Amino acid sequence: MSELADTAISSTTPAPVLSLSPVVLPAPGRTVDLQVRVSAPMTGSGLPVLLLSHGLGFSHHLSSLNGYAPLANFWAAHGFVVIQPTHPDSRTLIQDPHAPGAHAHWRTRAEDMTRILDQLDAIEAAVPQLAGRLDPSRVAVAGHSMGGHTASLLLGARLTDPHDGTEVNLADPRIKAGVLLAAPGRGGDALTEFTVENYSFFLTTDFSTMTAPALVVAGDKDDSAFLTVSGPEWHADPYALAPGPKSLLTLFDAEHGLGGISGYDVAETTDENPERVAAVARLTWAYLRSELYPGDPAWQTARDALAAGGDPLGRIDSK
Repeated sequence: MSELADTAISSTTPAPVLSLSPVVLPAPGRTVDLQVRVSAPMTGSGLPVLLLSHGLGFSHHLSSLNGYAPLANFWAAHGFVVIQPTHPDSRTLIQDPHAPGAHAHWRTRAEDMTRILDQLDAIEAAVPQLAGRLDPSRVAVAGHSMGGHTASLLLGARLTDPHDGTEVNLADPRIKAGVLLAAPGRGGDALTEFTVENYSFFLTTDFSTMTAPALVVAGDKDDSAFLTVSGPEWHADPYALAPGPKSLLTLFDAEHGLGGISGYDVAETTDENPERVAAVARLTWAYLRSELYPGDPAWQTARDALAAGGDPLGRIDSK
């Protein structure tokens, strides 16, 4: 993977990273105010914004603004302002499961991201080192697992609210591109009884309206058997069932943790592989760089390097 590292990011040198948390944003109507971590390079201006949505998982703090350091640190060191919210379904928050709105975390997650974009000025004010350095016209979203579902909604996927039967559209046009990491796939007969009972909103997921550019990252050993009966292919559904432009990165021998992207040395990673994590960080960076800056060769360079490897970690398809 050293070749990929050398070629895909040759145009940018890693910068020291400033990381500040919690930055607290007022959130009327939310069960608690919105807390975010902001990570950014110490230097540079006109910086693109990358919203990162955590998954659920089994650990307490990975499902919060404290997770996903292997990705957040890399992206920030290479020019992105990474903003990580703690969603209301995080294990770090003690919440009555019967409280109003508690069942609808799929909605509040997406609304968290919209709220962040609405308050970028407040974030700059809370982090004076960022004043005047953000480019709000270049915004992307990334999410892992349940966070991938959140990202898909922001990119245009829709569903039917299981509680009132209305079609829900949470797309935010300010978000120009996204990365879905081990994201949930289609509903219907692809779901297990457990999923239908506990995550009924998955039943009606519709990717046909997800028109924004996206990179879908899926492990070919990620069977997620408690969620789906469709096997690893389920996590490729956001690519297969959505219109282009889309790309699919299939990681060989990767399971749901994609090598360990949710944190450094986390016990719940079943396929620990630092080289795979490094590949995910570099390839996703390259994809978003080229999507937000048309004409930037980072993505094509990274694709070529991956294909040229003697023992490739994965393959890329596009449409």
